[in-house]
Amino acid sequence: VIEFLEQRAALCADAGISRERLVFDPGFGFGKTPKHNFTLLNRLSEVAALGQPVLVGLSRKSMIASVLDRDTSQRLPASLALAVLAMIGGAHILRVHDVVETMDAVAMMTACTEASL
Repeated sequence: VIEFLEQRAALCADAGISRERLVFDPGFGFGKTPKHNFTLLNRLSEVAALGQPVLVGLSRKSMIASVLDRDTSQRLPASLALAVLAMIGGAHILRVHDVVETMDAVAMMTACTEASL
């Protein structure tokens, strides 16, 4: 995934598109098994280390059903957990179906990580 993103960034540079205009989406769910997706989430910090904003779409993904066997309408709690893990891993942008609920989860994560003890 990292090599693919770097190759695409180079193609953009060759086309005159500056790197600061790029956002990297590692493509959760696209041509990947659930195991690939979970590995990618665990290593998302490596994508973030490339220096571009990282966009992820994990909301209601089939990778959730591979663990929980839930219909898409029952995947909100798991989607929220994945969103928080993605933010911890370095995601800057979340593509979600349930905006208010995800913003609540992100606000709680932010409050916890920014709290001074």
